[in-house]
Amino acid sequence: MLKRIFSAFVVLLIASTLSSTAQNELPLPSSTIQPISEIDNGPLQVFLEQEIESQPYWKKLASQKRLAVGIIDLNDPDFVQYAGINSEEMMYAASLPKIAVLLAAMDAIDKCELIPTPEVRSDMKLMISKSNNQATTRMIDRVGFKKISDILTDPKYNLYDREKGGLWVGKRYAAQGNRVPDPIKGLSHAASVKQVCRFYYKLVTGNLVNKERSQEMLDIMENPALHHKFVNTLDRIAPNARLFRKSGSWRNFHSDSILVWGEDGRKYILVALVDDPNGEQIIRNLVVPVEKIIKKLRSFENS
Repeated sequence: MLKRIFSAFVVLLIASTLSSTAQNELPLPSSTIQPISEIDNGPLQVFLEQEIESQPYWKKLASQKRLAVGIIDLNDPDFVQYAGINSEEMMYAASLPKIAVLLAAMDAIDKCELIPTPEVRSDMKLMISKSNNQATTRMIDRVGFKKISDILTDPKYNLYDREKGGLWVGKRYAAQGNRVPDPIKGLSHAASVKQVCRFYYKLVTGNLVNKERSQEMLDIMENPALHHKFVNTLDRIAPNARLFRKSGSWRNFHSDSILVWGEDGRKYILVALVDDPNGEQIIRNLVVPVEKIIKKLRSFENS
């Protein structure tokens, strides 16, 4: 009898360990994905709105549509939640939309439209990790604007909506070259926090191109070389967390996007777009309040 009880306990322990391991691996099982439209308007939205409104300057920027914030809490893959402030407001995002070039390149590689030479792989890493403009321009020239546009508007991804906007790359990251502004606001390099969150959510669930290409993109985006904005704060408060990230800055426009994968409830996607001279510092200062509301969400769900 005791032997059977012990055997049952071991089976349960192994099953629990395997389940926990599966939930900690990246990409997550694609069966866990839900459309963002089905995971918003929960308590996380209320907590985010309260936090932004508690900071007078952030509240002012948000009311002027000069601050946009998006969060996806990934701590429980069966109960993912999205929250956003000015979710669908397109803003100039500088280098952040380089993630769209990465996706287009990976799709082209998967379809044998682009050969993944050592030079191509090096440029993709430089484009994301160091935000190198020359490497990005070479990648844009290799895949072409039509390929990038086709990928962003593909219903499979829905990263640019012709009515609401989203991610957009309409110019090389160089002085020369044609400009193809987005049809809604006329921006060359643009994003909305909801569509960037969607990019990361599809990435973390292995749904950008396929699981294998999603893994390659995760590898390229991990361990960013630039340690400012979100990364500056996370280096201090979560030095052991895995970080997958792309940011951008030009004049008063500052943006950052990150997948944080760590312990103690640090599994989330965070995106911010700011139009303000002090935008870099504002983005740094967002991390701690966001982690606070995610912990608040955990307490709310357990009460």
